[in-house]
Amino acid sequence: MTRFQLFDGVKLIEDISLTDGGVAQAGTTGAIVEVLGEGKAYIVELFGNWFKYDEQGDFIPATQDEPGSFMETIGVETVYPHQLILTIPARETMGVREHLTAVLENLSDDLVAEVRDFAEFLQQRQQPDQVS
Repeated sequence: MTRFQLFDGVKLIEDISLTDGGVAQAGTTGAIVEVLGEGKAYIVELFGNWFKYDEQGDFIPATQDEPGSFMETIGVETVYPHQLILTIPARETMGVREHLTAVLENLSDDLVAEVRDFAEFLQQRQQPDQVS
């Protein structure tokens, strides 16, 4: 089974029904926003077309290169691994610190404590030797 990570960019490989009654077509892009059951399912924010606001504050179609443009969210849905393919790993779209924060959110308290201890070890190793 393919395991996706929090904030990975994904694409649907089959149509899925949206809770509002619509359908997200195969090829719809999205981002993993929650991992369920150790990767048995995912909450995915699904995106539609590019838009921006005009001078009156109304949405108008746009391209991703236009200043102030954004992708509309068409749904936030539960999706299963067999319905997705990875388009871009989170580590390629996020800074290292942000990615580490996201990874820590999915670890047990015991493992987070181990990461903390290792980070403190690295911090001490980085400091120049102090003469007493």
